[in-house]
Amino acid sequence: MSIERIDPLYTAVATAENGRDGRVASDDGQLDVVVNPPKSMGGNGAGTNPEQLFAAGYSACFQGAMGVVARQEKLDISGSTVTAKVSIGKLSAGGFGIAVELVASVPALDEAATKDLLEKAHQVCPYSNATRGNIEVSLSAA
Repeated sequence: MSIERIDPLYTAVATAENGRDGRVASDDGQLDVVVNPPKSMGGNGAGTNPEQLFAAGYSACFQGAMGVVARQEKLDISGSTVTAKVSIGKLSAGGFGIAVELVASVPALDEAATKDLLEKAHQVCPYSNATRGNIEVSLSAA
């Protein structure tokens, strides 16, 4: 399998200090957050965590991909939402991994049309393309 190179349209830059128990900031000052493991993982839950940040990015990106597909197919997705549920856990081979559940609500479409839109958006979304074959990603209509 070869890796396809991209022609960058934008590059985000963020720096972490002290890993999962510290701080993450972007180079442009737009993001500056305290990170801390959730209580269920031994942290104090005082800050956000990498899974929440990944969920935020994936849900926003996937919503954008739905918009691309909707414009191409002339679908009304006004009022739609995408919720990303990101889980972290131990891998049987050792180490840790994540899994993602994407749940979309599209009021103007029925369940079948929403599921079709989700499948097509999953082929367009950069997060989906980056994680394909690496993590479990499930799609469902709310």
